[in-house]
Amino acid sequence: MPTAPVILSGTPGTFARDVFHERHPKLVRQVLDALPYGPTQRAAIENLLAESTSGVLEPLDEDAPDHQQWLEWGQGLFGRPWGEAPFLWAESYFYRRLLEATGYFRPGAWQGIDPFAPFKDAELAGPAVDAELAALGDLPALSTEKRGEVLLSSALWGNRADLSFRITASTDDAPLPALVADDSPLLWSTLTTARDPKVYVIADNAGRELLPDLVLIDHLLASGLAAEVVLYVKPSPYYVSDATTADVLATVHRLHRAPTREAELIGRRLWQAMNHGTLVVRTHPFFCAPLPFHDMPADLRNELADATLTITKGDLNYRRLVGDRLWDATTPFAERAGHFPSPVAALRTLKSDVVVGLDTPVLAGLDATGEPWRTSGRFGLIQVHAQA
Repeated sequence: MPTAPVILSGTPGTFARDVFHERHPKLVRQVLDALPYGPTQRAAIENLLAESTSGVLEPLDEDAPDHQQWLEWGQGLFGRPWGEAPFLWAESYFYRRLLEATGYFRPGAWQGIDPFAPFKDAELAGPAVDAELAALGDLPALSTEKRGEVLLSSALWGNRADLSFRITASTDDAPLPALVADDSPLLWSTLTTARDPKVYVIADNAGRELLPDLVLIDHLLASGLAAEVVLYVKPSPYYVSDATTADVLATVHRLHRAPTREAELIGRRLWQAMNHGTLVVRTHPFFCAPLPFHDMPADLRNELADATLTITKGDLNYRRLVGDRLWDATTPFAERAGHFPSPVAALRTLKSDVVVGLDTPVLAGLDATGEPWRTSGRFGLIQVHAQA
């Protein structure tokens, strides 16, 4: 089986190391400023930051509900510097430890309080979302086919609103984004040729990304391109802005109460779809695991095997789908995604080093730019493996 070097979290000069030494310190400051945590929580969060940048990996406390699970996932890593751990594993563990530091899982006043909720709430209530809701008024004038194309593109580029990425992204004007791979014709044909298609969507971020995801879902249901949609979200807050059930409800409510008619109609249809079971929200503990999708448990694999097409959203899900390794970028997408239990499509804005499935001339052109195209957020892809 082909292999490639695992991306480590502490290799000097890499994007992964910058996440721990540049992004996470800024994130910690924002979390501490956003909620009035007490001395105990504040000290635990500060200690986590110090440990993750210059210390060794410490296990969860023995009374943590998933202590044993993380011991198994991190076998051979605890006691070693954070920088020696695989990037995917270390980044996931950082967010698990951050929830532990805030008291999210423990009995008390802070139990169940999303430390990222102030960021999510501010974005969902902001003027950018008002503008996007108003823009939905243009949809009825489009043909069904054109509407699908526009909404698929919107769902893809909505990922550029990822809050964790914006923490360190430049605010300077940048050239328009571009696709480096586009299998959208195969995505649409997979649905149009199926009878009573079931579409499963593995969500990424809340806020301005989840909004176009839900609008796309409404289009799939309303147009008959999907008889049923299952939307998978995280079981607990994760990676700053990842969507939970609470975020889905807040976004549907925002649509349902929008002052613009088309947005309100979309919100109403989504609400009714959830009532009738044609839109189902699910979660699974594995979506907060530090593992690639190749290692998903049998119960989740069996669920996903029922899909006509599973759409994975965003950068983290892409890393988990193809493996968080330094693959040759021309490695076929089907080779890396063929393990998935259903036909699978990846909608992803490039914000980390992993990428596969690029044509050689495209790769040469990107490398010739001299810019960090893998992590800039300026490029995106739609890749499909249609045979499960």
